[in-house]
Amino acid sequence: MDGLPPLIDQYSHGAVHGELGLGSFETHLAAATGAHGPAPAGTSYFDSWTGLAIRRWCPPLLGLEPHCPPARYLARRREVGAYQAGRLLLRGAGIGTFLLEAGTPSDLTSTAELATAAEARAHEVVRLEPLAEQVADTSGSVDSFIGYTAEAVYAAAQNATAFASGATYCDGHAPEAGEVRRAADRWLRHRRQGERLGEPALVRHLLWSAVATGLPVQLHSPDPQPLAGFLRATTGIGSDLVLLPGVPHHRRAAQLAAAHAHVYTDAGPCPEETLSQAPFGKLLFSSGARGLPELYVTGARFFLRAMRRVLREWTDEGLCAAADGRRITEMIGSGTARRVYRLEAEVAAAG
Repeated sequence: MDGLPPLIDQYSHGAVHGELGLGSFETHLAAATGAHGPAPAGTSYFDSWTGLAIRRWCPPLLGLEPHCPPARYLARRREVGAYQAGRLLLRGAGIGTFLLEAGTPSDLTSTAELATAAEARAHEVVRLEPLAEQVADTSGSVDSFIGYTAEAVYAAAQNATAFASGATYCDGHAPEAGEVRRAADRWLRHRRQGERLGEPALVRHLLWSAVATGLPVQLHSPDPQPLAGFLRATTGIGSDLVLLPGVPHHRRAAQLAAAHAHVYTDAGPCPEETLSQAPFGKLLFSSGARGLPELYVTGARFFLRAMRRVLREWTDEGLCAAADGRRITEMIGSGTARRVYRLEAEVAAAG
């Protein structure tokens, strides 16, 4: 796999600022593993798949041997300093372009900060629901909310690389104006400031508004099947859709991507599950990293490790040539993202 171009990470949230002691590091590590509460007695969250990966791939980026004890690693992290450690980790991840969800919490790097730290490019992806929530906080009426939301989506489209939504369902029809007004009225009357958007009709309205801009739209839906009607109905409109499913729905997401010309999907933590379900040009890499810069490193290494393993097996069986394996890995790791998110121009300029 030598000679591959840097990866394009199509989905992440940014890295933490500041020093991290054992407790705070473990809190972020627990979140990355999907765990809650303290680790079982006598163990730590380094005793996990992600913890092992951090110990394997991150110490050498800070000048240590692989698999060094967690305490030694964290001591070296403090010795180097949080800012420099973050730079070394991000720059060693092998990622050349980041698509970062906009509006990240203040304790995480912004798009500009991530680009500087990683010495890479970074682009904003605007999440629709928080955008509408911000408008609601300054809207005095249903009419102003609907009007200002339309303006906000249009304004965001001028600079964003893509939109994103957490919609878990959307059918094949945009909601009618009356349905949108009634949903907005219910939400605004009963909403407390800071409350998340939960009105299905408003979420559907936002999705259709985003598709109308022509920008790609990321769909963060654990199970993408309830979005099938929306996927069919948006064929030919001009906006590409990218599914970001949860485990264990990556296979189904790949099948939906294969069935629709404008639909793509995240390759997931185990690309081998999706490679047989969709054309390779429908799959994209992401780290999904949030908080620890180490998660960008492990996300990229896990992806390349899985691709290397599968394609070596295919090559040994005579199913493909080594050159095909490199081309497939490049396609999923960066090539499709350049096309879907329209990043070709910056690549040409860099060259």
